[in-house]
Amino acid sequence: MSASQIPNLNTLRRGGGSRGRFRGRGASSTGSTPGLGHGGGKDRAVQGTDNDASVSRLSAVRLGYLTDPFAEYLTPAGLETRRLPIINRGTYVRTTAIDRLVDRFLSHAPQQKKQIISLGAGTDTRVFRLLSSEAPRPDVIYHEIDFAVNTAAKIKFIRATPRLQQALGIIGRGDQDVTISEAGDALHSTTYHLHPLDLRTLRRGSTETCLLQGVDPSLPTLLISECCLVYLSPSEAAEVVGYFTEGLFGRDTNLPGEGTTPLGLILYEPIRPDDAFGRTMVSNLATRGIQLQTLHEYASLEAQRRRLREQGFDGGQAAADVDFLWERWVSETEKERVAGLEMLDEMEEWQLLARHYCVAWGWRGAFDGWRGVEGQ
Repeated sequence: MSASQIPNLNTLRRGGGSRGRFRGRGASSTGSTPGLGHGGGKDRAVQGTDNDASVSRLSAVRLGYLTDPFAEYLTPAGLETRRLPIINRGTYVRTTAIDRLVDRFLSHAPQQKKQIISLGAGTDTRVFRLLSSEAPRPDVIYHEIDFAVNTAAKIKFIRATPRLQQALGIIGRGDQDVTISEAGDALHSTTYHLHPLDLRTLRRGSTETCLLQGVDPSLPTLLISECCLVYLSPSEAAEVVGYFTEGLFGRDTNLPGEGTTPLGLILYEPIRPDDAFGRTMVSNLATRGIQLQTLHEYASLEAQRRRLREQGFDGGQAAADVDFLWERWVSETEKERVAGLEMLDEMEEWQLLARHYCVAWGWRGAFDGWRGVEGQ
């Protein structure tokens, strides 16, 4: 495969009404700040990457790689397409690896209520899978943050789909009330909050909880960034993480005797931009107006671990590329099942692709549920 033909994991592809108890209360939309979230072509290009992710997820689900009954409801009509086998396998590894880390977070001290905050969540389905009646319902509050245009689109999907409402408990399981902003881009319920917010408004050290309604600074919290912070500059990305580590969940403020709220961060990002594959990956995205601004700053697994350490996750840090996760985290039985779904004879291309994306995770405080989870 020549450098010009190298695929990108995120982009390569092959050829009713609501019954929920929704109420508008005139809540303000923090995502509608002039000049933020709706503006330049770069923002719109980044927003568009969510369509790539949803199409890849649906492709993997329809072929049997993943079980996700909600993927079809959150993929825009007309975009459905079958991805290449290496893309489907990459989506499988990415999803199952992050699911494993999320499960370890929720399983640690299972009697304790917890909180998840997903940055740049887009049409991600994890909240529906976690809160659905088809699986044990964890005691968790789930927050998603994204540009207002993306949160408004997700709310439209929820309003139009009773199954999504049921998963959130809006109908069928207690019928909890939901408040939606007049602009239709913010949603708040007992267990789920959808925040229309440009992450660049979050600043290191700030303790303003009004920006994120419903966030509880005392709860053990997991932050998730799947190809989100990479689109910000290194300083902007550090400010966002610092908003949580040094501000909202600052040390010596929340848990007497322990001194800090237990906090974890999961990152999924591309790495190794300086070889032939990496340069082509960056070039392919640049043609779409997409710049991976932190990529060279955190270009290796060691750099990702150092980043987590420097940003306050001093309880432990680990990282692994997708190739390692496939080899070490997926059982032989599961490998056989996945390999039988479709022919993948491009093993060299798969390894090249998989070695240019990674999952990194770090934690601090009393949470140690990831201790011993194997990385590189």
